[in-house]
Amino acid sequence: MASLLPSVIFPLLCLLISNLETSVVQSVGVCNGRIGGNLPTEADVVALYKSRGITRMRIYDPNRATLEALRGSNIELIVDISKGDLQSLNNAGKATEWVQNNIRAFPNVKFQYIAVGNEVHPNNVEAKFVLPAMRNIQKALSSANLQGQIKVSIAIDSTLLEGYPPAKGVFTGAANSYITPIIRFLAENGSPLLANIYPYFAYVDNQAQIQLPYALFTSPGVVVHDQVSNLDYQNLFDALLDTLYSALEKAGAPGLKIVVSESGWPSEGGAGASVENAGTYYRNLINHVKGGSPKRKRGPIETYLFAMFDENRKEGKPTEQHFGLFSPNKQPKYQLNFS
Repeated sequence: MASLLPSVIFPLLCLLISNLETSVVQSVGVCNGRIGGNLPTEADVVALYKSRGITRMRIYDPNRATLEALRGSNIELIVDISKGDLQSLNNAGKATEWVQNNIRAFPNVKFQYIAVGNEVHPNNVEAKFVLPAMRNIQKALSSANLQGQIKVSIAIDSTLLEGYPPAKGVFTGAANSYITPIIRFLAENGSPLLANIYPYFAYVDNQAQIQLPYALFTSPGVVVHDQVSNLDYQNLFDALLDTLYSALEKAGAPGLKIVVSESGWPSEGGAGASVENAGTYYRNLINHVKGGSPKRKRGPIETYLFAMFDENRKEGKPTEQHFGLFSPNKQPKYQLNFS
């Protein structure tokens, strides 16, 4: 019997390690927006992530103080390239320089994705610079032998989509010629599509037809039966996500992975915005993304909550300043378990 123990114990250990790794992978990330006054130092922010068990972060530019604070933290990172930098990165030399200064200079930072633009719309002047910049960043990563470690993508929002129910989801006519070549690039390079998915905004823009419980994951039963796919939807998050999956299928990329790069709910400033609703949304979202959606049942859904702190200098509607999970003094607004 003793001679059989290694053959029995080793597979069990491998299974245990695999399960531990899966539990880490399922941890949600949190976006680290910095458009606010009196925010903690970057070192304090990273310490807060670690103390709360948050293993993923998204930042919206390669802020050097943040990157320095992330050294050795083992926090997986999405780093954005801002709209204003896209044109310069159409120059291959500038792209190589960007990768050298912001990626290779930080070998002990765990970069996961580079988002080449956030919510760049087809009618934006920067739109024509996105794909060439993506290609140049990809080439620069390949030259540094980092293409297997770091994936190049883009973060889009739901305004590029149309169609109801979810099975009829397509990219809009205006977006189709812009996004289809980008999707082809992602598929060719094994990169996911990053998507900012906000049931809150869908609810606010259509309160006559969308009930609050459907947006908050609290509907007691099926709300939408998709007669095309014969799938049932009990929450708006799944419906928005599967609308995007349907659009990807029609664009020729049925196997493309989606990473939810932002999702959140404001605590004040507009319709449905309250601490109670926001806390309900975040708690239910964290629990929900451990599984899949009706169309893609195998989970988890890699998801980033928006955002770590309230940002009192953000422009736009009043709700924009109140998406934080924490106040600037690092006190939590909600009781959340991030794993």
